[in-house]
Amino acid sequence: MEGVVLLHGIARSARSLSKMERALRAENYQTLNLDYPARAQNLKDIANGLHAPIAQFARGFDGRLHFVTHSMGGLVVRALIAQKRPPNLGRVVAIAPPNGGSEVADFLRDNPLYVRFFGPAGAELTTKRTDELRALLGAVDYPLGVIAGDRTIDPIASLLILPRPNDGRVSVAMTRVDGMADHIVAPASHALIMNHPSAIMQTLYLLRSGCFKQ
Repeated sequence: MEGVVLLHGIARSARSLSKMERALRAENYQTLNLDYPARAQNLKDIANGLHAPIAQFARGFDGRLHFVTHSMGGLVVRALIAQKRPPNLGRVVAIAPPNGGSEVADFLRDNPLYVRFFGPAGAELTTKRTDELRALLGAVDYPLGVIAGDRTIDPIASLLILPRPNDGRVSVAMTRVDGMADHIVAPASHALIMNHPSAIMQTLYLLRSGCFKQ
């Protein structure tokens, strides 16, 4: 038996990945769909707080431990693996991750409402990375597949702030990261991409085969 940890994005909850979780369980994966304080802590503290429940979950099976993430969850898993790599680490699927940061976060970084709502982790989503944050995220030397979106339900951000193509929050270019095993684009927006049939299909395919279906 193999397991999958699901990590949601900022300002979201585990509930946002419930459809993905059902698809994974239908393929006989054990799942741990975690809620975490995405707006109350920085990425380092978020990752530190998740090690214990993930380690406990991994003790429940003998197979590999995979990760499926949405948005900022893709940075959380990178910090998790860089800090303390699970010994049975399998594959990682990051859906719409701001691996290179988000130009929207750049635009709003000094807005008091943005700072108050998105908290410490929100300040770390910009494209301007400190050496400390780069070290926290570490090098990608494990099988990581990235699914980006190229549709939007936010025409203002999409047209005025973000380079095209984008998903309304993150440009496709900024989802990429050195060392990733594969990259694919789904016709979906940032907020809904984790529920899109193609994203779910590609997630299952990569967990099985190590690459996306072309």
